[in-house]
Order: sequence, then C-alpha cells, then structure tokens
Amino acid sequence: MAIAELTVVPLGTKETSLSNYVAGCHQILKKQDKVEYQLTPMGTILEGNLEDIFLITRKMHEVPFENGALRVTTSLKIDDRRDKKGSMKQKLASVESKLN
Repeated sequence: MAIAELTVVPLGTKETSLSNYVAGCHQILKKQDKVEYQLTPMGTILEGNLEDIFLITRKMHEVPFENGALRVTTSLKIDDRRDKKGSMKQKLASVESKLN
C-alpha cells in the first residue's frame, strides 16, 4: 500500500483562486472507491494501490484542462513502503505519540 501527496496546479488562469479546480479534481476522487484520500490546504493525500494512485493522478491532472487551463503542473510524492503495512492514520499516530 502506497501513500502519496498530490498537488495539481493550473497556470495561466484568469483568476488567482484555485478552489474551483480543486473541487473539480475531488469529483474524480468521489466517483471512485479504490483509493482513500484526505484533502489538505496544500494538496491531497492518497492511500492505496500504486497503480490506482497513478490512474487517479492522470485523471485529476486532466481536470484543469477540461475547465479552461492551458498549462498544468502536477506534483506527486510517493511513500511506497514494503517492509511493513502503514497508513495515513498510522503515520500521524506515530508522530503524535512522540509529541506526548
């Protein structure tokens, strides 16, 4: 199981707000059930099979183009740990346990 951080940014749009593009990208996530996700202020965390994450990333990358953007940058950071199982919640719990 992989955990990834995805950021899709349309460039050259007529407005500085990106929330409509983010909402459009998240419609892709709502329509699927293979990958868990969490919206953050600076991107989206994905958790699931790596191939599914790649497919969803590709679909989300296209959303700004479908909504008028002429250029899009997409950043994908992957944590693909294979020595033991992990999750978004487990990673947060690990750090929080060390803060107490």
